[in-house]
Amino acid sequence: MRGSLTHRHKMLTFAGILLAMFLGSLDQTIVSTALPRIVADLHGLDRFTWVATAYLVASTTLVPIYGKLADTYSRRTIEVTAVCIFLTGSMLCGLAGEFGTLPILGDGMSQLIIFRGIQGVGGAGLFALAFIIIADLFPPSERGKYQGFTGAVFGTSSVLGPFMGGLLTDHGTNLIPGVAGWRLVFYVNLPLGALALWFILTQMPALRPRGGRKHLDYPSALLLIGGLVPLMIALQLNKAVYGWLSPVTLTFLAVSLVALSLFVVRSLGCENPVLHFGLFKNRVFRSANVALFLLGGAFLGIVIFEPLFMVNVVGVSATRAGVSLIPLSLGVVLGSMIAGQMVSRFGHYKYWMLGGGLVVMASLSFLATMPLDVSYHQVLLYLGLCGIGLGPIMPLYTLAIQNSIEPQFLGQATSASQFFRQIGGAISAAVLGTVLTASLAQVLPPSEISSPTASPTAHSEVRSAISEGPTVPTSPTTNSPEVRAAFSHAISRIYFCTIFLVAAGWIATLFVPELPLRKSHMVRHPALVELKPGTRS
Repeated sequence: MRGSLTHRHKMLTFAGILLAMFLGSLDQTIVSTALPRIVADLHGLDRFTWVATAYLVASTTLVPIYGKLADTYSRRTIEVTAVCIFLTGSMLCGLAGEFGTLPILGDGMSQLIIFRGIQGVGGAGLFALAFIIIADLFPPSERGKYQGFTGAVFGTSSVLGPFMGGLLTDHGTNLIPGVAGWRLVFYVNLPLGALALWFILTQMPALRPRGGRKHLDYPSALLLIGGLVPLMIALQLNKAVYGWLSPVTLTFLAVSLVALSLFVVRSLGCENPVLHFGLFKNRVFRSANVALFLLGGAFLGIVIFEPLFMVNVVGVSATRAGVSLIPLSLGVVLGSMIAGQMVSRFGHYKYWMLGGGLVVMASLSFLATMPLDVSYHQVLLYLGLCGIGLGPIMPLYTLAIQNSIEPQFLGQATSASQFFRQIGGAISAAVLGTVLTASLAQVLPPSEISSPTASPTAHSEVRSAISEGPTVPTSPTTNSPEVRAAFSHAISRIYFCTIFLVAAGWIATLFVPELPLRKSHMVRHPALVELKPGTRS
C-alpha cells in the first residue's frame, strides 16, 4: 500500500500530519500569555504553574507508549485517536469553570488542570506519530526535505503561540457571545483539528505496521508511566519551595527510580516490551539519543532564560521580550529547511549535525559574554545565529535513527528520539533554574529578589520560569543597577552551562555512524543489529 500511494495522496496526508503536529506544538506556548486572565477568572493563583505542568507531564510520559502502539496497530487509527483526545481536552479546557464547582473535578482551576492533562495525552501522539508517519510515507533518501518542515512547524508555532494567546485573550471576548477571550485559546483548536482529521481520514492509508502484530505488554507500560510521572512532577516542582533535597522531591524521585527499575527488569524479560532494549545495541540509536538528550536541554535553556535577560537587564516590555524570540524561531525554520533539502540532495547528514552544533556553540559564547549595555538588536542577531544552528538538530537526528533501524521497530525508535529530547529539556530546565536562583542569591539578598520595588518581575520569574516560561511585565522595567548586574551574571552563567551541554552533545554526535540513506523502506544495511519481534531484549 505504501508503494502504491500517489504523490498527491502522500502530500495531502503530510499536510494533515503537519497540521495536527502544529496544534500540539502551538498549545505548548499559546496558553502562557493567557494565564494571567485565566488565573483572575478562575481564582487559582496558587495552582497556575500546574496548568502547564499537567500538559507537559502527560505529553512527555506517553510518547514512548504511542511509539509502541504505532508498531502494533494501524498508524491512522492511532493518529485519529490522538487527535480526538486532544480536541476533547481542548473543548473541556474551554469549558473549565463554566458550570461552577463540580463533584470530583473541583473548582474551575482544578478542572482546567485535569483537562490540560487530557490534552497532553493527545498531544503526545501528535508529536510521536508525525515523525513515524512521515517515515512511512517517504524513504530515508527523500525524507530529509520533508522532515525539515517539522522544524518549520515548531518554529512557526513558537512565534504564533504567544501572539495568538495574547490577541485572543485581550480582544477575543464576546467574539462568541458570552465567551471570555481566554477560552478561545482552547476553542481555536477545534476547527483546525477538524481540518486535520479530514485530511487524515480521507487521504491517509491505514499504514499497518510491518512484521507480526503483538499485543502491548500492559505491565511494562504501566511501570513506565508510573516511573515517568513522578519524575516529571519532581522536576516541575517549584524548587524555591520544594528543593532538590526536600522530602517531597526525594519521595517523587525515589518512586520514579523504583518504578523505572522494575520497568527495565520487566522489559528485559517479556516478549513484547514498550521499548525493545536491544535497540541500544545499535550505535546510531544509542549515540544519537545521547546527543538529543543534551541538545534538547540546551534548546529549552535558551528559550526559557533569554526573555529574563531582555526584561531584567535590557529593560524591555513584554511585547519586545516576546518579539526577541522571533529571530531564534526564524533561524530554526531556515536551518531545518536548508539542512533537510541538502541532505535529501547530497546525503551526509552528519556534516550538518556537527556544523549546526558548532554554530550553536559560537552563538552561545556571544550570549554568555553580553555586557550590561548590550543592545537589543545585538541580542536578536545572536539568537538568529543560534536558531540557524539548532535548525538541523531535531529532524536530522531522527532521520539518522530511522535510517539505521529495522522497519518493524520504526515507531519505538522514533518515539524514543522524541522522548529523550523532551526529557533532556525538562531535566536541564530544572537544573538551570536552580543555577539561576543560586546565582541570584549569591549577589542579591532575598528581599532584593522578591521585593516588587527592587525588581518588579524577578521573584515571579525565578519562581515560574521552569514551569510556565518567563513572566514578563506589561511595561519596561526600572531595575536598579545591582539587580541588572545580578541577572546579567546569573544568565551568563546559565549560557556557559548551556555551551557545555551543546559541546557534550557535539562529542556524542562524533560517535554517530553515518550510514548511506536508504532509497527504499525495506532495504537493510548490513551493519544493522537484527532485532526480531517476539524475541527477548
